[in-house]
Amino acid sequence: MPLILTEEQTMLQEAADGFLAENAPIAHLRKLRDDRDADGVSRDLWRAFGEMGFAGVLIPEAHGGAGLGAVEAGVIAESLGRTLTPSPFMGSAVLSAKVLADGGSEAQQAWLPKIAAGEAILSLAVDEGAKHAPAKITTRAERAGNGFRLNGAKAFVLDGHVADALIVVARAEEGTTLFLVDPKAAGVEIERTVMVDAHNAARIVLSDVAVDADAVIGEVGGGEALLNGALALGRACAASSLTGAGDQAFKVTLEYLRTRKQFGKLIGEFQALQHRAAHLFTELELARAATLGALQALDAGREDADMAASVAKAKAGRVAELAVQEAVQMHGGVGMTDEFDVGLFMKRVRVLNELLGDAGFHSERLAQAQGF
Repeated sequence: MPLILTEEQTMLQEAADGFLAENAPIAHLRKLRDDRDADGVSRDLWRAFGEMGFAGVLIPEAHGGAGLGAVEAGVIAESLGRTLTPSPFMGSAVLSAKVLADGGSEAQQAWLPKIAAGEAILSLAVDEGAKHAPAKITTRAERAGNGFRLNGAKAFVLDGHVADALIVVARAEEGTTLFLVDPKAAGVEIERTVMVDAHNAARIVLSDVAVDADAVIGEVGGGEALLNGALALGRACAASSLTGAGDQAFKVTLEYLRTRKQFGKLIGEFQALQHRAAHLFTELELARAATLGALQALDAGREDADMAASVAKAKAGRVAELAVQEAVQMHGGVGMTDEFDVGLFMKRVRVLNELLGDAGFHSERLAQAQGF
């Protein structure tokens, strides 16, 4: 399949870029940060996402969504990367929606229309430490009566402090199991974490949280396949956001090279900077191709889609890191000041790199898959 967007996907990209540029530019992030907003996200903007059809991009039409695919979700994620917009899109419209659409009961899928309308925020609680490690879940689910009791702690739960429901990954006797948990249930403690990029996550402690059997998503012990499907999609969308952030930082830098003068000349006329910009352009194109290839593989249901998502996440992460480093260096000292946006892009890329596994994590995954 050609590594280009279709006409419809290009129209979606233009709509997402235009909507976010008008309603949630970087000034939106700055205002939430500087006002020390209690939520750190705008519920009004999330509802507007629903009205535009963005929040329901992956949700089947039967549940009020657009019924589109991974490529379309990646298009929106890339636009969010360009504007650095704090949004529940990744946690709700991608990760949680994927889990519920693939394995949720009829009652659990009642959340899908609410997500599609931008009326509900859901969060997937997977990681427990400083690094992404879905194979090392220690949160326990022990049978109690006709249900379970959950004990453990979660970290880096996207927008968990404002979530209307949590999808918690735990270990039952039968294996990995996913639970739909009320964040207001007894024994659930949530602490907001404002990250370095002014986006939001939460730490969650579960102490003897009682859930009934109806809270299980899919089958007891059968959560690994559901989780892996959501993580693969999330990694590809995170790669899209990284590509968007890296590309926008590059564009901001190009504009600076065209306007900033030093020694009586535009700094963009210096050959050394031209070479660095050309190299970065080619790397961004490679990252974009790897990311689109992974999204297409997920839509096609290819067996290697999971590995393609890891390739995309690793490549996009390294290239976006290069892009923001070059952006700061080419801006010089002012690039480190809050007045210029390039520093905000650097912070966002650092957080996105850790989300769902950094380049090292995915390189190791790929090596293990090849038997190394």
